[in-house]
Amino acid sequence: MAELCCPWPESAPSPEAFVALVRREGRRLYRDLPWRYIDDAYAVLVSEVMLQQTQVKRVLGRWERFLAKFPTPDALASASTSDVVGEWQGLGYNRRALALKRACEICSRDFGGKLPEAACDLERLPGIGPATAAGVVAFAFNRPALYLETNVRTVFLHELFPDEGGVRDKQLEPLVRATCPAENPREWYYALLDYGAHLKATLGNASRRSAHYTRQSAFEGSRRQKRAEVVRIVLAAERAIPLPEVHSLLDTFERKHGRDGVDDVLFSSIVADLQREGFFTVENDRARA
Repeated sequence: MAELCCPWPESAPSPEAFVALVRREGRRLYRDLPWRYIDDAYAVLVSEVMLQQTQVKRVLGRWERFLAKFPTPDALASASTSDVVGEWQGLGYNRRALALKRACEICSRDFGGKLPEAACDLERLPGIGPATAAGVVAFAFNRPALYLETNVRTVFLHELFPDEGGVRDKQLEPLVRATCPAENPREWYYALLDYGAHLKATLGNASRRSAHYTRQSAFEGSRRQKRAEVVRIVLAAERAIPLPEVHSLLDTFERKHGRDGVDDVLFSSIVADLQREGFFTVENDRARA
């Protein structure tokens, strides 16, 4: 363990006891996932992006299929937006797919088709925040990094702050950094992830006591669902599809699910957002992916 740069919580188990517990639980609860113990930084990045706000069981199979179609950053960079978003369908948060493609375009242009190895350089790429960058560093390059995501946060809150609410990441970060070993850090983080997933499944989500916790908004009937359906309609069209037809099909979808049709203002706003974000183009009142 690295030297602690802040006081360890007084009522918590000692650092040595905490590390021993996590390693023991990590061995007991280990999940043999296909993106583990691989040295391909791009493949690790794809898994990290897919796993953002998406359950592991939904990513299984999809990760392999995505990599079979886009095996390298260069392959993803040169693919059409419609192909990339089409392959992403069903994983949710389609903007992640566009950001991943833009990141690979930069890697293809500026880094010889490879991902940079430093977390600070990774964070400059679209859609890559501190946790995702640290995940690539720890899991692909097997180097120490400050990887703080929801399952890791759950373990630290459950074990070290069991009765405290509103815990800020600034309190956790030095503890995460100090317990991350210099040797084989990915094994340590796998243990934290698996123990954290187990705690959430059996005892509830301790990360709700984080000061940064926000409840995910309901998808059903949301603007996000309407956006996803518009993208699906345009991707499914074999031609440039008139916007009134898209609107009609969206209304049909909404009414099928017991809701009113979408008014003109909301529809135009959704189309404008999707066009600006690069999901499709609109010309002469027709959308084309």
